[in-house]
This record gives sequence, structure tokens and C-alpha cells, in this order.
Amino acid sequence: MVAALGKLEHVPPRTLWESEARDFTPWLAENLALLGEALGLDLELVQTEAAVGSFSCDVEAREQGTGRKVIIENQLEQTDHSHFGQLLTYAAGLDAAVIIWISPEVREEHREAIDWLNRHTRETVDFFAVALEVVRIGQSYPAVVFRLAASPNAWAKTAAAGAARGETSNKMAAYQAFWQQLMDELREKHKFTNAKAAQPQSWYSFSSGVASGITYGVAFTKGNRLQAEVYVDVGDAIRNKAIFDHLAATKADIETAVGEPLSWERLDAKRACRIAVVRQYTTIEDAPKQGEEMRAWLVSHLLKLKQVFGARLKTALQATGSPQVEYGRSEPWPLSADLAQPK
Repeated sequence: MVAALGKLEHVPPRTLWESEARDFTPWLAENLALLGEALGLDLELVQTEAAVGSFSCDVEAREQGTGRKVIIENQLEQTDHSHFGQLLTYAAGLDAAVIIWISPEVREEHREAIDWLNRHTRETVDFFAVALEVVRIGQSYPAVVFRLAASPNAWAKTAAAGAARGETSNKMAAYQAFWQQLMDELREKHKFTNAKAAQPQSWYSFSSGVASGITYGVAFTKGNRLQAEVYVDVGDAIRNKAIFDHLAATKADIETAVGEPLSWERLDAKRACRIAVVRQYTTIEDAPKQGEEMRAWLVSHLLKLKQVFGARLKTALQATGSPQVEYGRSEPWPLSADLAQPK
């Protein structure tokens, strides 16, 4: 018996989004996780229509984990020189480290230009050209596919970085190796992040999916402490403390749900706040011996923090009047009338 098969059809993007600025950019801002998955980046929205002099960049975001600034330039037709110029202007004006150009059709000349920029710019700057495809099978809902047309060569960038600054210290190399395995497990087994490349640093943060500035983090800290945490920094100290206080009001219930005491750090001398679960360790250099157990501890606690705090953070945001942005929405985005429902 042969199963019935449908035919994959390409849908013109303009059928779904009539205007880049009015329709596509807002959709992209709410679906950065989909783009991040294609690029291997954990993206968090900062703002749309970011001012650059008298111009405006479509989307400004940040890469979780590294904090690198990301800019995105969109168009709903074939790439052209005008948008290429805008892309470079916005990259310079906003001092971006990750530059992304999205178009339904990336011309070969522009793909080569992006490849050239990746070969000749410093190792901390990455350029991406992304082909926007909309597909459906029969009368199904249309689906968006982001396909990489040009991207940085991670190995070459890493090699250039090493040559520029000398060999990474043993401690930094140990951090990077430890986080890489943690990141791979979180991404592949638990769909916790889109990030693919760890950096040589003592901490890492992951998007909460609740609001910009609220993250789940992991860190090696002073006093030989290893911790998993909820980090609150929505950009305003008063709001941060209000969110913290709202959560702290149910401290006993939260700790019961987590299953152990937490470290409640209001950090009154700083803008942000932190709630963490902490354990002692020896040194990162011992990770080759203890790494598997340490990673298992971090994974289980990150998943537990997300389970316990996810809904509570949304409630705290609403109660304190803080702006809330949900990423990776599961329901279909409103489409044009002729595509809104299967026929």
C-alpha cells in the first residue's frame, strides 16, 4: 500500500505580508525563535524600527549567552544594492556584532558579498544572508522556512580569533568545552535553546521566552559556587525590584515547588535581581572528572526553574505593569484572508 503524498508548493511571501514594515517586521519580532533555530542563535528582541540617524533598522535584538547586538534587515523581494547599503549603515550605526539580511531571493552577487565580509571582518562580527521561503502542502496552513544562503565559517572565525589573541587560557577552554556539552544537551534533548556555539566564559544565559531582560542562567561564581538562576533585568530598577518582590511574596510556595531552598538576591545596589539555586564545586579544571554530574545537575535545575517560574514570571509582569513579550508563539499568525483557513 502506497501512502498518499501531497505536493509541496511555494507561496509568494507578499501573499501573507503585504508590507515589510507594517506586516512582516512585527511577525518576525514575535517569531525570532524560528529565525534563531535556523541560524543556531538564541535571539531576544530589543526593539523594532531602531533609530539610526534619520533611518531605522527593522529589528534590533541580542544574542543570549554572549549579549552580542544583532540587527536584522528585511525585504520581501530579491536582494538589492539599496538594502545592502542600509544593512551596512545600520551595522555601523548600532555597532552590531551579528548582521542578518532576509530576502525571498538572495542574488548570487550579494551572497558573495556576504561571504567576503565574513572572510575579511574581525572574528567577533558575523554576517548572515537568509532566504525566506513560505511553503504548504495542498490546502494546509502555509509554513515559513528560513534557509541559510551565506553564513560565517565558525571554524575559520575561531582560528582567526585564536591567532589574534593567542591561545585561549586553559580555564577559558575548560569553560567553553563544559558549556558546549551543556548547550548541545539543552538544545537537542530539551529544546531549551537554539544556541549552537559556546564561548569561553564563566557564565551563560538563555532566553526565558517570557520577556526581554528575563533570562535563565548558569554560572561558575566566586567561592567555588555553581548555580542555575532566574535573572531579572527589564531595563528599569524599580520594575525589577517590583517583579522580585512579587515573586518573593510566595517564596515558601516557590521553594516547595523547586524542592530546595533558593538564594534570593534583590541586589539593592544594582539594577537587576537574581534568584538562584546554588551548589559547591571545586574548580572548572575538574570538569573532565565531574563534568557529567555537574551538567546533569544544571540541566535538571534549569528545567525545574523554567517549570516553576514560567507562569509566575508572567503573572509578576502583569501585576507590576511591566511589558510582556512572548516569543515563539504556537498559534498561527494571522494571515491574509485567502490563506487564513485551509480550503
